[in-house]
Amino acid sequence: MARPISWIGQALLYGLFALIIGYFSRAPTYRHLAANQALIKLSFSHEGRRVAACRERTAQELAKLAPNMRAPMDCPRERSPVTVEIDLDGSLVYRHVAQPSGLSKDGASTVYQRFPVPAGEHRLAVRLNDDARTPGFDYRRADLVNLKPGQVLVIDFNQEAGGITLQ
Repeated sequence: MARPISWIGQALLYGLFALIIGYFSRAPTYRHLAANQALIKLSFSHEGRRVAACRERTAQELAKLAPNMRAPMDCPRERSPVTVEIDLDGSLVYRHVAQPSGLSKDGASTVYQRFPVPAGEHRLAVRLNDDARTPGFDYRRADLVNLKPGQVLVIDFNQEAGGITLQ
């Protein structure tokens, strides 16, 4: 007699568990943005230029090195930090200096930031500098964007595609 009762109890508990899972898969509803908002995401990973240029080693320097270390060029590993600025409708909304990763500061600088904005037309200007040896910004992009409610605009950096991209 104990076996059928345990099966029925087990079936009831599994059913209750399935109902709870079913309820929470549909409710409460989640909205990542308000009804009249759009989202601008800045997301990229980029290696800045080298802090110092490569130089050719002299014959005396090469003679002091072990035979397996005699590379004719000496190139420092450290990379420049990447500076990025974003203007929205004429005012600066974001400025960040991303340091290179790695113990020797020779890796990529990574940036990720979200900006909820009202839907509609906006003037967007993005500036990026990846070389500590030059003042100002090496890459610039300014566009008039029309964002619909719920739309996500991604600002990325792709050197092969010409620099700053909007997707």
